[in-house]
Amino acid sequence: MLGFSLKHVVNKVRGGLVSPRALRQMGVLGMNARNVNYIARYNDRDKYPIVDDKLNTKRAARRYGIPSPELIAAFETQASRRRVMELIEPLWQFVVKPARGSGGKGILVIVGRDGDNYLKPSGAVVTADDILRHISNTHSGLYSLGGKPDRVMIEALVDFDPVFDNYSFEGVPDIRVIVFRGFPVMAMLRCSTHASDGKANLHQGAVGVGIDLATGKSSHAVQRGLRVHRHPDTEMPFDKLQVPGWRDLVRLAASCYEMTGLGYLGCDIVLDRKRGPLLLEANARPGLAIQVANGVGLGGRLRHIESLDLEQLEKNVEERVTYSMHQFAASNTP
Repeated sequence: MLGFSLKHVVNKVRGGLVSPRALRQMGVLGMNARNVNYIARYNDRDKYPIVDDKLNTKRAARRYGIPSPELIAAFETQASRRRVMELIEPLWQFVVKPARGSGGKGILVIVGRDGDNYLKPSGAVVTADDILRHISNTHSGLYSLGGKPDRVMIEALVDFDPVFDNYSFEGVPDIRVIVFRGFPVMAMLRCSTHASDGKANLHQGAVGVGIDLATGKSSHAVQRGLRVHRHPDTEMPFDKLQVPGWRDLVRLAASCYEMTGLGYLGCDIVLDRKRGPLLLEANARPGLAIQVANGVGLGGRLRHIESLDLEQLEKNVEERVTYSMHQFAASNTP
């Protein structure tokens, strides 16, 4: 069963009692099946460093021509106070990230200045000493997988496309696409809320919006396992949501198969006002909440891709995108 109890969630979304057998018939993928049948089988462990370290991901994306947020600097070792201050002093907006962080931990977003101080998206004031302390904690491994010493990345703040302004609260939505053997199979938009403290984390109360692979339009939305039709803070109806440049975004996700060499991965993407889709990160162990956001199980879609013959699996990126958009359209049986 899923780590966040998908059985409980589906009960709320669909109504009534749902047995484990019924969940399997719905094509719901559980954590054990994901780990054994897909992650262990299709993801070579020697490829994990490409996605487990965001600096490695960014460098690989550059080699494969996949756009990502601009890297201002990276501190491989504990940086001196002078070096850090020389870098951030002239900046008004930037993001500090741990290279090996997970679940959004350790990401510090600065959106403006207040004299010598800095401002977070919530309006909270951050001092230069706070930033230095955060960088030191990041280097020491406070936010990294396994608590190991980490590297610090400083990125330019993405100029987010205003199309999602009314679908988020004190945060920025991102789009996750699950890619299997190079074929996009499911997508969702994660919208931050007051309950999630401005973070696009479904476990903390963000809204997960299922996106139709064929059109980029919303097809389903949930918050804390309950189906919703409007954003809880902005009252914006989700049935009006349309992701612009959808095919370009799906193509970017599909291209991450060649970039990473991973057969089963999740790609987190944001929309920049001028540059279009940008890869935030890729994940070799993507969570399963995307099924709840879509109201559809992953199992049937993954098994369909497994049934393809060698010739079909050798399609190029454009052909794989076209195939998935047709095969996994919301109007079709998942």
